[in-house]
Amino acid sequence: MDVLMPQLGETVKEGKITIWFKAVGDSVKSGDNLFEIETDKVSMEVPSITAGVIAEIRVKAGEIAPVGGVLAVISENGTAPAKSNGTPQAAAVDPRVKPAQMNPFQEVHSPERNFGPAKTAKGVPVTPMARRLASLSGIDLSTVPGSGPHGRIVAQDVRGTRPAAPVLSPIASSFGTADQVRAIYKDVPFEEIPVDGMRRVIARRLVEAKQTVPHFYLTADVNMDRLLTLRKEANEEGPLKLSVNDFIIKALALALQKVPHANAVWAEDRILRFSRSDVGVVVASEGGLLTPVIRSAESKSLSAISTEMRDLAERARGRKLQPVEYQGGASAVSNLGMYGIRVFSGIINPPQATLLAVGAAERRPVEGENGAVRFATQMTVTLSCDHRVVDGALGAQLLNAFKAAMEHPVTMLV
Repeated sequence: MDVLMPQLGETVKEGKITIWFKAVGDSVKSGDNLFEIETDKVSMEVPSITAGVIAEIRVKAGEIAPVGGVLAVISENGTAPAKSNGTPQAAAVDPRVKPAQMNPFQEVHSPERNFGPAKTAKGVPVTPMARRLASLSGIDLSTVPGSGPHGRIVAQDVRGTRPAAPVLSPIASSFGTADQVRAIYKDVPFEEIPVDGMRRVIARRLVEAKQTVPHFYLTADVNMDRLLTLRKEANEEGPLKLSVNDFIIKALALALQKVPHANAVWAEDRILRFSRSDVGVVVASEGGLLTPVIRSAESKSLSAISTEMRDLAERARGRKLQPVEYQGGASAVSNLGMYGIRVFSGIINPPQATLLAVGAAERRPVEGENGAVRFATQMTVTLSCDHRVVDGALGAQLLNAFKAAMEHPVTMLV
């Protein structure tokens, strides 16, 4: 039986084997951990679902394999089987099965959702992800055979198709190959840091986001005096210490409810608008950024958001999140205020349509009544918007709703 690289998320295309717990010739039982994989988002152990003997290991520790690639072969009768051609039959995935339960011996397509009867010119159904990949790669979908249900073209079909004309890689350096770049600095001492799978995927997705999403930016100053006073009183009286970020998450969730047209994402040929506010929060981990999502944040108390966020952030830094915990959401928060950054603009994480970049709260002189000058604690925030979903007026409404919630924090307690 072939042991395949499992699919651990909609955007995960490959994984790195960090360690093998078994060697060739070792016996395995169902449930024994076989290996540990590292993707751009998670690090997790993968168990065996069958008993037998490890007949062959094709991808060694430290090497990278694509989703569906053959990693090893288990002989169920103790004899070495004939070599696989590496192209096992695709298997459907029950959408109710959590990633940790996915069968690592089956080729698993990402759980792409077909948001309607999107088809090619010849009437062949095609998933949104496949359309997006074909567009980025310059591939004519009419030439791609579909392997999905009822002949549907899925992302894996597109990835295995060569474009009709040369297309520049979205993460290719405009300054040449690695050797050419190194040559520029041949007289300068430097250390080479290998790029792992997580950093490669982040680089690719960021380039795709900036190239394909029409960003624009809106900036506003938020008065923080009332919120900081309320937070201080709450932390003095309660057992749980609320952070400013907890208030920010809640305020953005409420703003998305007040401006429901902005609580949406782009889905190629349509817009998906949501009834609940799922808010992502950017967390810095070793090797890159992760964005766990607080689901239904508008209906959760500040203490519940705080507790959930602490848990998600801790597991994100350890790269122990499950895909369901970092996928989705219509908007996200990126807070660099703790580093003293006053203002910055963030890159939207597709398919999300907005991202709120939060700067440091600081005392600033402001004009008071009758032209007098007083000092107030202000925080500058910048909303990055996908113009396909959120235009200027809509983005301004969302930012104003967020500002109103932050400046009247008592509304977040009811």
